[in-house]
Amino acid sequence: MNTTITFNQLRKIKDSLPDGSIHTIAEELNLDVETVRNYFGGKNYDRGKSVGIHMEPGPDGGIVEIDDTTILDMAKELIESSKMTH
Repeated sequence: MNTTITFNQLRKIKDSLPDGSIHTIAEELNLDVETVRNYFGGKNYDRGKSVGIHMEPGPDGGIVEIDDTTILDMAKELIESSKMTH
């Protein structure tokens, strides 16, 4: 499923993740850690891959269109789970 958010919203989600979440997502989805980081705006394409996000300049850091929300959905679930345990 496609979704569109701002780059700043995407970074806020990444910054809200509990420690170790990037590694958890990578392991669950059988992806390289750098690929998950690239999803959240990283640019390490030597070790990680592109993950179907498209960025365009604009307000609030620009617009990000995400082709597959699997990583985003997992990130949101991890954030919610961490809120329940604290």
